[in-house]
Amino acid sequence: MGLFSFIKNAGAKVFGIGKTDAEEAAEALEAKKNAEAAAAANMKQTITDLQLEVENLNITIDGDTATINGAAYDQATKEKVVLVVGNSNGIATVDDQMTVENVEPEAQFHTVASGDTLGKIAKTYYGNAMKYPVIFEANKPMLTDPDKIYPGQVLRIPALD
Repeated sequence: MGLFSFIKNAGAKVFGIGKTDAEEAAEALEAKKNAEAAAAANMKQTITDLQLEVENLNITIDGDTATINGAAYDQATKEKVVLVVGNSNGIATVDDQMTVENVEPEAQFHTVASGDTLGKIAKTYYGNAMKYPVIFEANKPMLTDPDKIYPGQVLRIPALD
């Protein structure tokens, strides 16, 4: 006896057992779409749980890109929704299609690096490390403790009044 070669998907065609590559690909695509829909639903629930006011909120996910539609109450809410979605596992890009009911200045965004603290970030943006509570408040309820930020997390840095 020796090594025998066979057509990989012959069993699915000849005997009706197993699945063809096309059937497996179709199932994988369906599973991916279901997982993306479930992730979008979880994000919407998180936004609701955080009491962020967005009318007609709709989130769709395609690969590592999330698209957000809806009408946010204000600019801060819009930015927080973008952060909730963007800081979710598996999301690399957020396509923000939301509108804002009450217009106000846009905030800057800061990606936390290793060794960053809210005080250090406040010093960079405001020139005063003691302004860290402004950043903490601007990122509530996503942040629950000013000492618990992590590298890669994106934070809102609002303009000072």
